[in-house]
Amino acid sequence: MKTINVLIADDHAILRAGLKMLINSAGGITVTGEAGTGREAVESFKKLSPDIVILDVTLPDLSGLEAAREIKKLDPRAKILILTMHDNANYVREFIRIGVAGYIVKKSADSELINAIRAISRGDMFIDPSLTKALLVEEPERGKNKLSLREEEVLRLLVKGYLGKEIAARLEISVKTVETYRARITEKLGISGRAELLQYAIKNGLFSADPE
Repeated sequence: MKTINVLIADDHAILRAGLKMLINSAGGITVTGEAGTGREAVESFKKLSPDIVILDVTLPDLSGLEAAREIKKLDPRAKILILTMHDNANYVREFIRIGVAGYIVKKSADSELINAIRAISRGDMFIDPSLTKALLVEEPERGKNKLSLREEEVLRLLVKGYLGKEIAARLEISVKTVETYRARITEKLGISGRAELLQYAIKNGLFSADPE
């Protein structure tokens, strides 16, 4: 089993040390780099090419948001996990828009950090369970958009990052049928990007941070 290499970016050295100890003790995950500023995070990403970057929101010189944007420009496939004290839903939405793979609050680190790292490594998205309710700021739109139960199933898997062939295998349908459902979802909702679909799924109670 391949070791998951992690870069930690946080301006508090003591916290970084604690996170490093927690991560390295988990098995199959190794902290290969640390950064104390946003710029250092970007430069370390260039040098180390880690599997996952853990970013705080509040960093010197470049904020976590700016650093995340820079890293995604360098590699759109980069997997970024936001670990911060900020549990504001607006922060979550902004980071989702730029394509981060996960967002958890520091008070949940002991129980959720390793789960988040493993989920993101698998290609899933992970949102701190404590933030789900905060993201439900609008009335459910399911009735208005009339997604079928099967379309909702496909949507759940799409926003978790599953590929068409993986969705087909899980639902025991053809890849072509999956693409048909994807097209219907896009047409009904008027959105197609994964970030927008994720926001819709969260608002309508169709997203769970738990593994399928």
